[in-house]
Amino acid sequence: MSPLPATYSLRRGNSPLIVSMPHVGTDIPEAIAARLTPVARTLADTDWHLPRVYDFLESLDATVLVATQSRLVVDLNRPPDGSSLYPGQSVTGLVPVDTFHDEPVYAGQAPDAHEIAARCRDWWQPYHDALAGEIERLRAVHPRVALWDAHSIASELPRFFDGRLPDLNFGTANGAACDAGLIEAIIAPVRAQSDYTWVLDGRYKGGYITRRYGQPDQGVHAVQLEMAQVIYMDESAPFSLRPERCERLRPLLRACVAAMHAWAATG
Repeated sequence: MSPLPATYSLRRGNSPLIVSMPHVGTDIPEAIAARLTPVARTLADTDWHLPRVYDFLESLDATVLVATQSRLVVDLNRPPDGSSLYPGQSVTGLVPVDTFHDEPVYAGQAPDAHEIAARCRDWWQPYHDALAGEIERLRAVHPRVALWDAHSIASELPRFFDGRLPDLNFGTANGAACDAGLIEAIIAPVRAQSDYTWVLDGRYKGGYITRRYGQPDQGVHAVQLEMAQVIYMDESAPFSLRPERCERLRPLLRACVAAMHAWAATG
């Protein structure tokens, strides 16, 4: 049997900052891709271009973990048991069978329980093993570690929320995933500007990664940022990056991430 393609790429840093990008992948194994509907093959629900938007992370000596496989293979930010992170609200699953616009992902039969378990073993588990391993590595040399979980989403998705999403959506699992001082440090640059709208623990409170790994009592502090894609890219195919928007956004984004880095480094 041929070896499976890599689930992620990893750049190790030595600072106490880790950045996770679980939804940027666009690779899909051929056997899975052949079963997808044409609309699913557009990969519209990808967190497009985030490695380029966060191009300053190496200067912060951050550890950066980036998914290579599409979330349609398996969603790395969902619990492995498939339970809902937002009970009572519409969500996509561990192995999505519908898109954010409620369109079918599969032209025929959707994956059964056996296939879902295999995808978790082959794709979900390696990413989380890597993330847990990097947290452990850095926790051994730093009093506290800060995890930034980077996401983006279309600004208007009636399935999930009414109207237009705020530009910057910070999630801390209602404060359970990080120290209050950290979120205040991150939010300070956002409070000081008026170009972008923002919210803390609104519609997006942090997914599985934020909730699972954010353990302040163990020295690990996690924050998720879900950005409205319209602030840096085109939200329709071919989902192009808009350099002028990206350049406008990046100083604020860098200030927020740098504040997390500084807070963790002074622990």
